[in-house]
Amino acid sequence: MATISVEGIAIKGISCCVPSKIERNIDLKSQSQEDLQKFIEVTGVEERRIASENVCTSDLCVKAANDLLTAMQWDKETVEIIVFVSQTGDYLLPVTSAILQDRLGLSKNCIAFDIPLGCSGYVYGISVITGMMKAFGLKRGILLAGDTSSKWVSKDDKSTFPLFGDAVSATLFEQDEINSKICLDLGTDGSGYKSIIIPAGGSRNKISAESLNKTEFDGGISRNQCELVLEGMDVFSFGISEAPKTVNKLLEGFSIDKDNVDFFVFHQANMMMNKMIAKKLKLPPEKVPYSLKNFGNTSSASIPLTIVTELVEKIKAKDLRFILCGFGVGLSWGTAYLDLKKDTKLIFSNYE
Repeated sequence: MATISVEGIAIKGISCCVPSKIERNIDLKSQSQEDLQKFIEVTGVEERRIASENVCTSDLCVKAANDLLTAMQWDKETVEIIVFVSQTGDYLLPVTSAILQDRLGLSKNCIAFDIPLGCSGYVYGISVITGMMKAFGLKRGILLAGDTSSKWVSKDDKSTFPLFGDAVSATLFEQDEINSKICLDLGTDGSGYKSIIIPAGGSRNKISAESLNKTEFDGGISRNQCELVLEGMDVFSFGISEAPKTVNKLLEGFSIDKDNVDFFVFHQANMMMNKMIAKKLKLPPEKVPYSLKNFGNTSSASIPLTIVTELVEKIKAKDLRFILCGFGVGLSWGTAYLDLKKDTKLIFSNYE
């Protein structure tokens, strides 16, 4: 695992955007009320936001970024790098970040690239954008992270479909030499790549008529090869094992007193998994916020979404210290320690 730190770059604002359509799990017709209630109790997911057919991740990102840039009164010409972290880009090629550079009206001198990561993606994105800004002397950057996962999950997969919601985030970074240091721990175990996978659609297994045929699985689950496969028990074991390890490694590596951390914001995988991780780390419940109830698992947007929906008033009151931890597809994981100042701009919006 790579344990690193970046100094002189700070978060200045976070904006999250979700579709306005709300889908309540208890209203789903694919399962009995008893099964749905059990699912809700285990996962903590009562409702999710679902993007319409013609709304992509990039559309949500444009709104989130424009809202934040306007609120911060940043001249778009001063943004020197844009990083798009998502598994649901507009096309196989070109990169969606290039499209977003144009749609947002950023300078043609702006660096733009994609990172196709999911649940660990927000922390990975932080490491990449801050590292490049520090190395190249870039003054301002935008990290866009999120997914419209509902487009790639089978509605006939009752173990997965009620779990995922759609959301994106925009995070603004700026050079700041005063008391700004971001500490990071990152890791990967590619031997578990099949645990979260869409089997068809890439070069290894191109889309064909056969890959679009539905296959029936145990438990009344049905999906095709272009839809998400989530091996729940494998992912559960991975999450409760690696998440505590990476948090402890970061705390120990940088001599951070766990008691001095104000909040631990984990990727919103599911309530049972997250509570077990918090228990292993011996964290008080009031330090571990959740957004699962209203938004579900929102992939790389889940950490910033939890911050802007659950902690706004607390951040406005005083500067706070955070541990952010993401884990999932890859398999991969990442943990960050950073400060959010009380003047950090925080925005939440609906995409109409």
